[in-house]
Amino acid sequence: MRRRLTLKQLLQPLKDISKTLPEHRRGRNKQYALSDAALSAFSVFYMQSPSFLEWQRRMQRSKGRNNAASLFGVQRIPSAEQIRDLLDPVSEEHFGDAYWALFDMVKERKELEVFRRSMGTWLVSLDGTQHHSSTSIHCEQCRRSERKGQTHYEHQVLLPVICAPDKKVVLPLQPEFMTPQDGAEKQDCEQAAIKRWIQKHHQRFHPWEVTLLADDLHSRQPVCSLALAHKMHFIFTCKESSHKSLYEELHLLEKVEGGVQEKEERHWNGRYWERRRYRWAEALPLRRGPDALLVNWCEMTVWRESTGKRIFHGAWVTDYAVDEHNVMAITTAGRSRWKVENEGNNVLKNQGYQFEHNYGHGKQHLANVLLTLLLLAFLIHTIFDLIDEKYQAIREELGARRTFFETIRTLTRFQYFRNWEHLLVFMFYGLELEPG
Repeated sequence: MRRRLTLKQLLQPLKDISKTLPEHRRGRNKQYALSDAALSAFSVFYMQSPSFLEWQRRMQRSKGRNNAASLFGVQRIPSAEQIRDLLDPVSEEHFGDAYWALFDMVKERKELEVFRRSMGTWLVSLDGTQHHSSTSIHCEQCRRSERKGQTHYEHQVLLPVICAPDKKVVLPLQPEFMTPQDGAEKQDCEQAAIKRWIQKHHQRFHPWEVTLLADDLHSRQPVCSLALAHKMHFIFTCKESSHKSLYEELHLLEKVEGGVQEKEERHWNGRYWERRRYRWAEALPLRRGPDALLVNWCEMTVWRESTGKRIFHGAWVTDYAVDEHNVMAITTAGRSRWKVENEGNNVLKNQGYQFEHNYGHGKQHLANVLLTLLLLAFLIHTIFDLIDEKYQAIREELGARRTFFETIRTLTRFQYFRNWEHLLVFMFYGLELEPG
């Protein structure tokens, strides 16, 4: 029987990494450990409460103990300003291994089997997003652009997430920040970031264990070839407007009997009947020239049967051989890419994480470090919600996500808990829930 994973165990990788952060202070004033700064910042994101630490300081003064210590391992609670000053010189790269330690802890669990059901691989969707924009606040990691005579400062990040067509949740992996690169004349960009991510992290997976999903920006020969060189599959969006050579070949094949294969089916989506048409062709060039990479192409079009209105159309290129048996799985996997925006980014922006809120910018790495910790909080929340029945029961009973976190914030504001298990048991029986 597989042992139950506790929140304490899920938090341990971050605690271990926080203890190894490189000391950057030169003077004798080392009242607060760097680990306390990192864990304190993380606790704010995990509790979804900017005031969590202040309430724990009050509890420490009145009761001689506090939940920042018992739940997160914070020995001494720094102020918000001290947290920013302590973390600003620390690179976000130091926290990256926490993502992979968590992934290694849960990847073989049965609760995550659904994430490997499609194509028999992990579907890793990659998408860039912005998490800071200002005309005044900036740091050495900002991307700069000139618009209408004014300098704009931005932070952008490539967010990789594990997704599945039939799951409403995603699991974030280590992000890749778009920052000034040593020796580079051009500004960093999403295309460069996805290449770095593949090169850095391909060894985290077994060969051909991953299928990369990305938008039309990345369905170009350099990224596709890089993925194959590192033994990763790909399913990338492919628009005709940006792949003229490929579609010229496709249109020629359309004139040949059997050059483009086709399959139709009727599908009930839970509300109404759809008519779905799949088309596919093989060995099409990604670009002009004798060295063009040959890829396979597939397309999915969906109409509402009762009205004949087209409700979806998409096309992709892939290294998978496409046939009538797997074309549905490939196109369904390709459609999963929208989950990065709908399930990932929207949760971060609208479900209490305050993804775009400026918790502090700093002069060096602070903005990226704080986002890294925020994403770790999101990952641990998601993992625990997938694997822990007690946590699931409490979430279901309280209904809205907001209510769940409001309840935890209120309880930890006024009552001390020895550990996470103590808090969860208190909530479970307080809600008069029955053990499964």
